[in-house]
Amino acid sequence: MQTNSKFFDDMSKMMTNAMGVAQGAKDEAETAMKSWMDRWLADRDFVTREEFDAVKAMAQKAREENAALLARLDALEIKKKPTKKTPKA
Repeated sequence: MQTNSKFFDDMSKMMTNAMGVAQGAKDEAETAMKSWMDRWLADRDFVTREEFDAVKAMAQKAREENAALLARLDALEIKKKPTKKTPKA
């Protein structure tokens, strides 16, 4: 047996509306928190991920160039090193 009760229909609608309001409040709170965090981080002058990655790549390239130049310098020093001659008696 099924009964249609206006009370239960009204309660169901009220609960559905309350859930919608709660979801809206949650979304608004998340948006406000994200906005606040973005402003806070911007005020701290943190670097972006893109800036960090660019500087990291530049540093890696500089290390590789330094290693190549050091190897070249070592090779030149070995080449220029005078050989010791023994005096003739």
